[in-house]
Amino acid sequence: MAGRGGPRGRGRGAPALRGRGGGPSIGSVPSSGPGIPNQGDHIATVGVKRSAFGSSGRAIEVFTNHYEVSIPQGMIYHYDAISPSEHTLPARLNMELIVKLQERDHPEIFTPRGVYDGRKNMFSVKRFPFENDTRTFDVTLSDPNVQDSPGRAAVGRGPKIYKIKLTKVAEINPEVLSRFLEGSQSHDNTVLTAITALNVVVRMEPTKNYPFNVRSFFTPREQKDIGGGLVLWRGYFQSEGPLLNICLEFFNRGNDPNILAPARGLPERERLRLQRFISGVRVMTNAANQGQQGRTRTPRVVKKLSSAGANSLSFTMREGGTMTVAQYFARTYNRPLQHPAILCVEVGNGALIPIELCTVVPGQIMRKQVPPEKTKDVLEFATKKPADRLASIRNGLGVLSYGQSEYVRQFGLHVKDTGGPLSVNARVLNPPTLKYGQNSKQPTIVPRDGAWNMIDKKFFQPATIKAWVVVVYERQNRFRDENAKDMIAGLLEACAAVGIVVQDKQPLVFWENAQGTIADHLRKAGLACNQKKGVFPNLIVAVLPEQATDIYTAIKHFGDVSTGVATQCLKSQKCTRAKQQYYANVCLKINVKLGGINTIPDARSVSILTDPHNPTIVMGADVIHPAAHSEGRPSFTSLVANVDSDTAKYIADCRVQTSRQEMIDDLEDMATHMIDMYINYRRNVEKKPNPQPKRIIFYRDGVSEGQFRQVLEHELPQIKKACAKMKVDPKITVIVVGKRHHVRFFPKRPDEADRSGNCRAGTVIDRDIVHPLEMDFYLQSHGGLLGTSRPAHYNVLYDDNRLTADGIQQLSFALCHVYARSTRSVSIPAPVYYADIVCSRAKNHYDPGANLDLTETGTADDAHASEQLEVFKNNFKPLHRNMQFLMYFS
Repeated sequence: MAGRGGPRGRGRGAPALRGRGGGPSIGSVPSSGPGIPNQGDHIATVGVKRSAFGSSGRAIEVFTNHYEVSIPQGMIYHYDAISPSEHTLPARLNMELIVKLQERDHPEIFTPRGVYDGRKNMFSVKRFPFENDTRTFDVTLSDPNVQDSPGRAAVGRGPKIYKIKLTKVAEINPEVLSRFLEGSQSHDNTVLTAITALNVVVRMEPTKNYPFNVRSFFTPREQKDIGGGLVLWRGYFQSEGPLLNICLEFFNRGNDPNILAPARGLPERERLRLQRFISGVRVMTNAANQGQQGRTRTPRVVKKLSSAGANSLSFTMREGGTMTVAQYFARTYNRPLQHPAILCVEVGNGALIPIELCTVVPGQIMRKQVPPEKTKDVLEFATKKPADRLASIRNGLGVLSYGQSEYVRQFGLHVKDTGGPLSVNARVLNPPTLKYGQNSKQPTIVPRDGAWNMIDKKFFQPATIKAWVVVVYERQNRFRDENAKDMIAGLLEACAAVGIVVQDKQPLVFWENAQGTIADHLRKAGLACNQKKGVFPNLIVAVLPEQATDIYTAIKHFGDVSTGVATQCLKSQKCTRAKQQYYANVCLKINVKLGGINTIPDARSVSILTDPHNPTIVMGADVIHPAAHSEGRPSFTSLVANVDSDTAKYIADCRVQTSRQEMIDDLEDMATHMIDMYINYRRNVEKKPNPQPKRIIFYRDGVSEGQFRQVLEHELPQIKKACAKMKVDPKITVIVVGKRHHVRFFPKRPDEADRSGNCRAGTVIDRDIVHPLEMDFYLQSHGGLLGTSRPAHYNVLYDDNRLTADGIQQLSFALCHVYARSTRSVSIPAPVYYADIVCSRAKNHYDPGANLDLTETGTADDAHASEQLEVFKNNFKPLHRNMQFLMYFS
């Protein structure tokens, strides 16, 4: 699955035990009274220690998808499980080997059985009787004796032997968890290992029985076939069935297998597209006519597709002479191929197997980007109303059989499921008051359930359109002259309603062919405007057809990078007979792109942000990585920060760096630029006597708990260096915002839910399921639309400003309301949301004519990956200087 993109499965995950929230309560901090554990000075933490819980807002109780788990009493023995090829074996295969070792080969040693995480860690309630606490075992999976394809080993070769070495590395006393929850134990390696051990215990039974992906398990209780070889299971999706059928469905061109024959017109481009889709899939092969005689018991992994059909692929026999793949199967197995001209798959050992003889093993999780035409089906299936999802969670605990798990019982764990999911204490924060322009009939508004509207409101600071042009890339018979006139009239009316001044009421309109050079089209339109009206346009509106990603990218490169002019793209279908609400939403984006400000939070609502004695910069940072199988593709970083005193006007910087590196290399330069721009704006535009910042609040997205210390050691010092370089000394707060978790909250009473059935916007949880020592909280800042809303998880890592829990929660909630592109609060603070958008738009910095492959599936082999990475770094073009003070990314 690419970087951040695509739908994320919510899974039917086991309850996880974690040290930083997100797991079941294991005798967690009591919620009555102050509830703060007594923390001695000797107790070390990574983040800021919690000094108090928040108290503002209306107190309620909510359900969460957690179950309480008792802590075991006995010792747990920790073993390293190592095999020579450990790093190349998938977790599923490792798990199968350990199960065979314990249950088939040596039950006399492994009783009671140990639990295994699929990688390196094995835990047991008894000390295994190994000499010097270590022993090596030979384990086989099966005995696939029959040859089923050229390229296999000689007949008679025995089954593959895997060597597994177990070595005791530690003894774990679960008592450390009790001390940790009481605040008398640091969150050190002993605690982490104990939490890991209990997680592995809880997950062992479902891992054996169901497809799994890190912390999630997927059962076929709820499923939907969406075609193309994809079957959705609740959470993720999987492929299954005859490989031939899946390939035919992929192209969606009928049931003629010969469309897979290169000799009969299969284009090379389409062959490569199919290869990317099925590579990595495990298949079973059945070369014989019947029974198990010719079936390989061990699944084979598809590496790639052959370049020719089975009747055109020849290989040299051991005894001399050549033979085609089709001839081989006809002679060796008396199995003439039904479709000899179609492709073969090449599996891991180089063997070539005709597609018609392959069946996809069920229960495989698809880890690639979903084909675009299937995205709607996936989203519809993944969308589940809160009440239905809560019921699914209750049922899921029974499906995963924690109560019946021999592993859970023998380790002395008890999942307390009789009372249902945990009920936890929560509060609903008051939303900030938002200010609009002084000429508005309604100059202030208090959002309700995370939403408001623009009726009777004008922008706080409306922009001016001096001149503009319209360039239409839809065919003229689909988007006619009257459609263009209606669109222009709709935009003019919407601009007038919100206060945008349009000096040019009759923009020039051009129809262009998308096959041409986009930059030439836009340049020609700008020159024509200048020639006729004496001024170049400060806005280009482009009308695009469906599936016009390439045109969009070229337009954004022209506007943001080459010429520094604002561009606004519209879909022709949407602006044909569009309602006024559509154009009002477009104006939200146009206004900030031209330097305007839509709305600001009222100073009394969030004094931390607007205190005139403590000018504050709020920064949002993110990193986006290439897709899992893309080599030679860079990672992109972004930093976004406000330049105004109202934390509503943001600027951005985007850079390219080494592939899959999470820490931001250029943060010092980027932060220096932001501080410089902030000081200049406050001094020159706002005419403030004290332009230097006194506070920096740095929100960091996309960082896992294991990388928190790296943020403090690598990124925080860069921010401090930037401050020193600019000769300012602000106090700094660092907050990590996370959305990649499975924690959900559900209203206990219907009257405490919003219209979608979700918890109301502003619901905050900082007790019961959070870290016992460090300052963290969950905030559901947005109103629900479809499905079950996902709260954001905030971890405060550093705080020179000594902000209170209420202060941090309230300012984070307020920042979710200044997202310029909508009249709804969003799920994370606006600067973090913007940083994510800037990263995803990084491809716009490359010249469309440079022929760089920026697709998710593009890749390079290892030999050329580093060379390719340098090409991407060298060709990355900076933002045009006109755009540096504007929210071009909106």
